[in-house]
Amino acid sequence: MVVHTLDLHFQDTPGLIAAYLIECGGELALIETGPGSTLPTLRRAIAALGFDEKAVRHVFITHIHLDHAGAAGWWAQQGAQVYCHANAERHLIHPEKLMASARLVYGSAMERLWGDMLPAPSERVTVLADGESVRVGQVDIVAWDTPGHARHHHAYIVEGQCFTGDVAGMRLDQSAYLSVTAAPPQFDPVAYVASVDRLIAAGFQRLYLTHFGEIQDVLDHLGRYRQRIIEVHESVRGWVTAGCDLEEIKARYAEQESRFARQAGLSESAWQTHEQTNSTAMCAEGVRLYVEKNP
Repeated sequence: MVVHTLDLHFQDTPGLIAAYLIECGGELALIETGPGSTLPTLRRAIAALGFDEKAVRHVFITHIHLDHAGAAGWWAQQGAQVYCHANAERHLIHPEKLMASARLVYGSAMERLWGDMLPAPSERVTVLADGESVRVGQVDIVAWDTPGHARHHHAYIVEGQCFTGDVAGMRLDQSAYLSVTAAPPQFDPVAYVASVDRLIAAGFQRLYLTHFGEIQDVLDHLGRYRQRIIEVHESVRGWVTAGCDLEEIKARYAEQESRFARQAGLSESAWQTHEQTNSTAMCAEGVRLYVEKNP
């Protein structure tokens, strides 16, 4: 098995969103598609490796957030089989509601950021249960139900390696700063920590993060990320208890994360790249929403 990391150069910036092309004994599997806006980049990257995109017959998405699955419908319309969590299926087949919600958030920037999400033909979408596998060439690709970032989240296990989606967080440029992916509305720190504990117990050789790339210090990364989930939850819970409104929570969250990033050695430009990819305002809202529902 050979794993190719495909940098989608989201917003013309390297190292933000990855897709992974796996060579499996003469067959190809794609894990993550990225958004519709980066589909041309993804197609060029596959061609640059010497592969025909028509040979990609298996596409695995970790969850239906646009940075991970926005281009999945295009692949399904080309005849690839798309594999997903049960709670993601309806959004792949009928993405209209998901896209309408995104337009409310992103407004005029929607097309530039995310592009379009095409509907996947229902016969081209296959739901995988926890522990279910798909044989691709000479390997089995196994789905693990890993909620916490989202309730419809899978990680994919291939020969002792884990393609994590967002369940192992965001770590750009192999830095020491780990950014908790906590987009609303489904952040759940209890489920999140349990999912990370499951990954820790598995003893994987490598992780492949969508944001971004291969991680070899697996236990250190997962142990630190577990603590970061707890930290952001406890911080926001304390601010909510103290009566802070949403804007103050966003400001405090941004200040706290910026401080952690600086302590980890990030430059101002590197910090701004993190804000571009996993904004503190968005994450603060995701954690606050959980806290208010689970005081």
